[in-house]
Amino acid sequence: MEPRQFNYVNKRRGFRFNSVIWLVFFIAIVATCWIGYVKLVPSFEQNNISYEFEHPIYYDGNLQASGAVIVDEHVKLPLPLLETILIDSPIYYEEESNTLVLTTVDKVLRFETESLNALLNEKSYELTLTAEVVDDTVYIPSEIIEQLYDLHIEFSKSTGIVMVYKGNASVDTVTVSNEKGSHLRESATIKSPYYKVIESGQQVMVWEKLEDWIRVQTLDGVEGYIKTAHVTQNSPIVYQSNIDEYKGLDHDLSGQKINLTWEAIYNRQPKYADMPAMEGLNVVSPTWFELVDDTGKIQGKATHEYIEWAHSRGYQIWALFSNGFEPDQTSEVLASAEKRFFMIQQLLAFAELYQLEGINIDFENVYTKDKENLVQFVKELTPIMHEQGLVVSIDVTPKSSSEMWSVFLDRAALGKIVDYMIVMAYDEHWAASPKSGSVASLPWVENSITRILEEDGVPPEKLILAMPLYTRIWSEATQEDGSVKVSSKAVGMIRTDEIIAENKLEPKLDEASGQHYVEYVEEGIKQRIWLEDELSIASRVNLVHKYNLAGVATWARSFQKPTIWPVIQETLITK
Repeated sequence: MEPRQFNYVNKRRGFRFNSVIWLVFFIAIVATCWIGYVKLVPSFEQNNISYEFEHPIYYDGNLQASGAVIVDEHVKLPLPLLETILIDSPIYYEEESNTLVLTTVDKVLRFETESLNALLNEKSYELTLTAEVVDDTVYIPSEIIEQLYDLHIEFSKSTGIVMVYKGNASVDTVTVSNEKGSHLRESATIKSPYYKVIESGQQVMVWEKLEDWIRVQTLDGVEGYIKTAHVTQNSPIVYQSNIDEYKGLDHDLSGQKINLTWEAIYNRQPKYADMPAMEGLNVVSPTWFELVDDTGKIQGKATHEYIEWAHSRGYQIWALFSNGFEPDQTSEVLASAEKRFFMIQQLLAFAELYQLEGINIDFENVYTKDKENLVQFVKELTPIMHEQGLVVSIDVTPKSSSEMWSVFLDRAALGKIVDYMIVMAYDEHWAASPKSGSVASLPWVENSITRILEEDGVPPEKLILAMPLYTRIWSEATQEDGSVKVSSKAVGMIRTDEIIAENKLEPKLDEASGQHYVEYVEEGIKQRIWLEDELSIASRVNLVHKYNLAGVATWARSFQKPTIWPVIQETLITK
């Protein structure tokens, strides 16, 4: 009896055990199916796409942080967005006068918001749509933007989306090849809600490729993700540039090195009969034009006699325009769009009257706060001068920490605008320097060149090396307390040759400066001169070849000695 009862109990326990196993197995199957469902079954939830703005903007497939204004299906783009896109050609807006200034390499368009009247360079131009200010933001018609800049702008009436592309851009596309189409999802997962189903055969633009997904945008602007397996590659969409290529300058000197000298004109005009031959010279820059007040008025000293003399010798004339080294009036005129334009109009009239081939800008002693306004002035000046075929150059000092003489110069920005940048590589030791030294030692000159090339990215073919034809006689007078009082005076090459002859001096090479050096005593005071001569000039011209620069300039013609011109010419043409 006992064994039978025992078997019955074991069987009952076995039955319960098997039931538990089957239950666990069933649960496992259900769980596996559920996991498979979670992983493999896509979401069928459809969301309506929503934007922060009524008319969102995509730039090269990326949603922007601002929206457009649409007027009768015409697009107006916000200025803050254009400022981020047009980094090399930012649009200037003067809130006080509601004036907009748009610049390119050969065009300047000026107009006011809410006005159809504009000036293109100097000619009247009628706009088809006005710019406007909405909630303190300026909106500019896309037609204006497309005419001046290399951008292509589309508006989808069905979605309200604006799409902006770079000219000459190529955008990859794919075609949906899945028979049932492909769900355009919010994110790269099948569990993400979808916006719409893209039908088979529909083309979409590709902006990003992931492992199993691609980020795409429909031709009417809706962006999302579709499965890579659902598409086949298609031909790219190419947005052609609508901008005419800049044809260059009428007075182009490319193919030969620039050899320029400045003619410093003060109260007297030069005597043409006394002018040396100046072999190899191809450009003269007389200091003719100067800003005289804070209205933008320019005073001129040009003469037709000088023009006839220069042109008879085959020289181009790049007349110098100076700010008079007056910082306050410079600040006033640079800050005003109207005054900047007034200066440009005067310079253009001078250029036409005197048959100039170029304008040389020489702004010095300028407040650092005016850095951007100076760049804007040059941006507005250059296209108008280019339209007339004129060369635009600007003078810059070597880089230093001097606020008024160096820091105010945005050499990187200016180098993208002008035809030539002339680095005035002199006054290493200036007139009031507390220490005697070279006006332009060779290592210092070379460093001045390399810093602008490397730190500011100015192309070497745009950079002209300006060399001094003067030096300084340094007087070192020992005071009663043992200190040395240093003073100086500038002299030209002929005068230093006379001093050497009068004092029977023998120049010695100063290896540190790369120049000849003399010293002597006059009335008990030590005199020191780092000479500007054939050696110093030839050494600097050789830097033009070393760095493939555009050429040389010399300050100033009146400091020369006639024998220096063949040295410049022979060294400049030697490769």
